[in-house]
Amino acid sequence: MGKLTDMIAQARRAQSGGGIGFVGKNKTPSKPRAAALVVEFSTIDAGNAESAIKAGADGVLFTWNGEDASSLETLKQATDAAQASGEKVASGLHITGGWDKLERENFEHFKEQGVNFIVLPLHAPARLLALQVKDLELVVAVPMQEGDMYPLFIRNLAAFDNLAAVLLDFSLTGNVGSMSIEDVLRYRAVREAVRFPALLNVKAGLSEADAYTLLTLGIQAVILAASANDATTNKQIKTLRELLEKVHHDEKETMTGLTNRAQS
Repeated sequence: MGKLTDMIAQARRAQSGGGIGFVGKNKTPSKPRAAALVVEFSTIDAGNAESAIKAGADGVLFTWNGEDASSLETLKQATDAAQASGEKVASGLHITGGWDKLERENFEHFKEQGVNFIVLPLHAPARLLALQVKDLELVVAVPMQEGDMYPLFIRNLAAFDNLAAVLLDFSLTGNVGSMSIEDVLRYRAVREAVRFPALLNVKAGLSEADAYTLLTLGIQAVILAASANDATTNKQIKTLRELLEKVHHDEKETMTGLTNRAQS
């Protein structure tokens, strides 16, 4: 199981504090969440990565344009800082350009730099999906498009069995919490077409109604874009994590109540 897959699975499980034996590393206890929380940074910085994990993020994602190799010089420090702050942390690289120049050696180098998963857009070269590197998981960003045939088209992603997850690159505008059942069904049709764990971009300031609506899409992780200010980002992380914990708790209580009624 790769780090991204492991991070997603761990999010819905409570983690106790304390270490193992006398020399075990102390861990901060955590409550289960409705989805894992990943923070995406436009720049690669070890301090920001460490701060985000300590604030409550489960993983970090760095954006790279595929051209500026010098921006990757601090990648190892950033992934090390994130990993040191959380045992189950997953570090990703969102590559937004320069795909034609990428080869297996590049992917192997990313892995050596501590990258656990790579996010590629749907229009990236298909040959990149064949560059399988052990413990380096691949994620494809899936945009939302109109048309009854689009979900059937996207379903063909299932043919690539080396994919670990998809990023639902949806632009959910307006008040998410007020989306109609019909609106959700359009998004859900695309979500159901891809049988992989799903990540979804979200904005800061989500309400409880927004969170419940997003969960109807069947997601396993949310990606929060980091603010320009580190303190603001940390506050947003804590707020969103608490919301995901509350939604999970409420969902569990509801399911327990329904089970008890069914058995009585």
